[in-house]
Amino acid sequence: MKVAHEITAQAPSAQALDVGKIRADFPILRQKVHGKPLVYLDNGATSQKPQMVIDSLNRYYSEGNSNIHRGVHFLSERATEAYETARQKIRRFINAGSDQELIFVRGTTEAINLVAQSYGRTFLKKGDEIIVSAMEHHSNIVPWQILCEQIGARLRVIPINHDGEIVLEEYRRLLTDKTKFVSVTHVSNALGTIAPVKEVVRFAHERCVPVLLDGAQAIPHLKVDVQELGCDFYAFSGHKLFGPTGVGILYGRAGLLDAMPPYQGGGDMISLVTFEKTHYNVLPYKFEAGTPHIAGGIGLGAAIDYLVGLDWERVAAHEHDLLAYATSALSRIDGLRIIGTAREKVGVISFVFDHIHAHDVGTILDQEGVAVRAGHHCAMPVMQRFGVPATTRASFALYNTRDEIDVLVSGIHRALKVFK
Repeated sequence: MKVAHEITAQAPSAQALDVGKIRADFPILRQKVHGKPLVYLDNGATSQKPQMVIDSLNRYYSEGNSNIHRGVHFLSERATEAYETARQKIRRFINAGSDQELIFVRGTTEAINLVAQSYGRTFLKKGDEIIVSAMEHHSNIVPWQILCEQIGARLRVIPINHDGEIVLEEYRRLLTDKTKFVSVTHVSNALGTIAPVKEVVRFAHERCVPVLLDGAQAIPHLKVDVQELGCDFYAFSGHKLFGPTGVGILYGRAGLLDAMPPYQGGGDMISLVTFEKTHYNVLPYKFEAGTPHIAGGIGLGAAIDYLVGLDWERVAAHEHDLLAYATSALSRIDGLRIIGTAREKVGVISFVFDHIHAHDVGTILDQEGVAVRAGHHCAMPVMQRFGVPATTRASFALYNTRDEIDVLVSGIHRALKVFK
């Protein structure tokens, strides 16, 4: 969704998303906080769960709890089928080439660490360079720093401009014969910026350099087609996609995954074990050691079922409207400065006041029933780039409304009165 600086929110059309119907699917939104209706604007941290996802977890534990892949009894076979069916749903959802290219992990963080330690330690060496951007989450910085320390590689950083956009000219300058890997975010969690990932991939592939995209913030808002993007790896978490916590996906090209050694050892990732030698299982199981988060995988499949049932053109239009409406409303507040004004954004607005700390704003908003995020958002280099210690971040999802943004604005005005 594209949001220019001058854009204004449009009045809802007759074909607008039925947000009231959607909100009814999310039971947590019906509660009150400090005696006031919950206004949940912390979706960048984690999204809420529709009833059908909650029901899928309850159904698995109450009717089908069993380990998978190993049992010949009815419950095990049924659980295995449900888990592998979820993998198929995810494959269709992101248009991966095959189920074998999808690795169940605990989340985006584990997915990136898997690639860094398996691909990185196998194919990179001393003197090689890894490129990330200046707007990365710590999960897409620290694993590469660890790898650099282990093998003697060097981390290079693509700068961002004052609007929070990647400077592509500088990226092209950083790409050299020493570049052996690129890992960038698809959408910034701290700024909402949609990165020009197709160009990032294209420029890297001109030098035969593989690319990983951190899709944690993109997957709830954008249509993700990994084959169209052309990336070599794509990582995302279930809990930001209206699914359970503790489960996520690493997509990887089959040829690369085949060439990579296992990330962990244990059950299910082997085909034969002797004390002399272990033979590893085929993809994707080579990277799925131990009993997985079975309920989480099934729940993620249920979340995708829910999303597939929505009209995504209307969802995108609704989220676009929320971002434009909120940007306009917040821009009219004296002393408020929005951090991250890229022309292409998802529904994330980070803002600061010169005389009020973000945590104080967040505390006042909480008293009004408004849940936002206050801090560095696990993106300290972004804060350093903009010269602020922290921001208050409001992040929107398909179940949020203009009325909730009005409550947010009212709460900010209350914070201004308290801290004058």
